[in-house]
Amino acid sequence: MVRIGATKCTGQRPTKGKRRRASDEGQTTMGKRRWASDDEQLTMAGVGNIVCKLQELKAKNIISQMASLIHSLLLCVIVLSASLSHSHAQLTQDFYNNVCPKALSTIKSVVSKAIKREPRMGASLLRLHFHDCFVNGCDGSVLLDDTTNFTGEKTAPANANSIRGFEVVDQIKTQVDRVCKGNVVSCADILAIAARDSVSILGGPKYKVLVGRRDARTASFDNARRNLPPPFFSFTQLLSNFQSHGLDLKDLVVLSAGHTLGVARCSTFRTRIYNDTNIDTKFATTLQRNCPQSGGDDNLKGLDKTPNFFDNAYFKALLTNKGLLHSDQELFGGGNSDSDDLVKYYSRYPSAFRNDFGSSMIKMGNMNPLTGTDGEIRANCRLVN
Repeated sequence: MVRIGATKCTGQRPTKGKRRRASDEGQTTMGKRRWASDDEQLTMAGVGNIVCKLQELKAKNIISQMASLIHSLLLCVIVLSASLSHSHAQLTQDFYNNVCPKALSTIKSVVSKAIKREPRMGASLLRLHFHDCFVNGCDGSVLLDDTTNFTGEKTAPANANSIRGFEVVDQIKTQVDRVCKGNVVSCADILAIAARDSVSILGGPKYKVLVGRRDARTASFDNARRNLPPPFFSFTQLLSNFQSHGLDLKDLVVLSAGHTLGVARCSTFRTRIYNDTNIDTKFATTLQRNCPQSGGDDNLKGLDKTPNFFDNAYFKALLTNKGLLHSDQELFGGGNSDSDDLVKYYSRYPSAFRNDFGSSMIKMGNMNPLTGTDGEIRANCRLVN
């Protein structure tokens, strides 16, 4: 018997005419050692060659499968790298340097004039950027008017009768397109740059803005309703909301302090000044004079003592239970929580607040931007092309 499993694949065939013994196991006939005939030797050689071929094919199949697997893995790496590059790498500080070198200076000029006419406008432009980024990313969707195809974000609870500055954005777009001699600067980028310029003009940090965003072709009332934190949220709800957007506790505390600028309507803080227990009594009484239990919804109050200047007065107010909004005061409970510690820290070190505010704004501004060929660059920030 020929042991197929023992066949050696040498690549040589036995030569006809040379006899070899059938087996070392000593097959015999009538006590005499039997020699394999030429035909038997050829048969055994044929079987051996078949085995060799099978082993060769098996080896080739394994190698082929491994090569296919490696190829698939490489494709995954390439696709992932392209995806990461597509979503982040295309946002740069110098995106408009060659396309339209005067774009950023033009935006700042319009913003500066708007704030000079109405100092409150700086806070409004900052808020527009925040409300844009928290709904499907920083894509300019907050600027879109309602259409027959969708109900936009402007009428969502957190935005209705609240967000403003759309006319200034329109002015910026008109001026930029004129300077750039075409439609090259996105509305999403206009919001990001205008927010930074507003902060800087009102005494805050001039942090670096990454640009290169494109504009969304749709907006969502429901997404705005779900994603924008209302002024009555608890600390737990606020932190959960920020974390769902890839932000952390420090970002929550620092970005909430954007309320160092601007004013709030009576309807947003009425419940706090009449029902909350963690509020300074005299502070509440003073506010009640201009915010009755019924009526006066649109009466305004500064979010801190210096609503037209970027400083750390917001944090100092929280330490004395004088946060205007319930959601603001939730950041400081008077204990030793991490949030309490951050509020104390920023109340003592305004320069640290300025630096961290800039970092958190950059982080927020990079949330899910549309880049490359995604979205569009709107000719009119209120309408899809």
